[in-house]
Amino acid sequence: MRRGYGQYCPLALAAEILCRRWTVLVISRVLDGCRTFNEIHRGLPRISPSTLTQRLEELTDAGLISRRPVKGGRGHVYEPTEAGRDLSSIIDQMAVWGQHWARDMNMDDLDPGFLAWSMHMRINRAAMPPGRTVLHFEFDAAPPDCRRFWLVCTEDAVDMCLKDPGFETDLVIQAELLCFVECWRGFRDLKQEIRRGNVRLTGPRELKQAFPDWLQLSSLSPYPRKRDGRERKLIGN
Repeated sequence: MRRGYGQYCPLALAAEILCRRWTVLVISRVLDGCRTFNEIHRGLPRISPSTLTQRLEELTDAGLISRRPVKGGRGHVYEPTEAGRDLSSIIDQMAVWGQHWARDMNMDDLDPGFLAWSMHMRINRAAMPPGRTVLHFEFDAAPPDCRRFWLVCTEDAVDMCLKDPGFETDLVIQAELLCFVECWRGFRDLKQEIRRGNVRLTGPRELKQAFPDWLQLSSLSPYPRKRDGRERKLIGN
């Protein structure tokens, strides 16, 4: 079966590449700095390995990413080409449009693994105390196999752990998964939800007070919700 539209229109030709399921998200992870198969997969927890392999091959064939073997190891390193980098502003604008106008989330959209990956990219390390700080997140109403995760934060990096890293926990954060995602996307005020007890913090007082300044929230959180619905009604409540 033909994948194309049978049109010379540049939009149709672009859509042949970009409009397959997962394709835009895969190139987005590469643009975010994910360079190996495992790094890309951690940023897209619900894609199957076989589908990810196929999409990476298609994007390589289309000239949007380049692939080279890992020196002295197994696997490949993926990097955006000039054509791939030219998509960056387009994908950013698609994300902004989604924040404004896409449908309201439902429970099937709440992927704790993706939340963990997103959060580890948005920790303000400069605002954190020196040394290692371990944040333990627990989400109610999440699937049992991904109800908990840890962020291990140092001056140099933030590591995401889906299993106990074995370090002493400095701060525990507990919440309903939907409530926390709504805070993350900017529909709820995080500090207000902490005061209300909907986001519960356990640990030293100074760390609990500083936590909202460590988490920078989604890069899309400043953009207002424009579509009518439950999420728009949350704002300001």
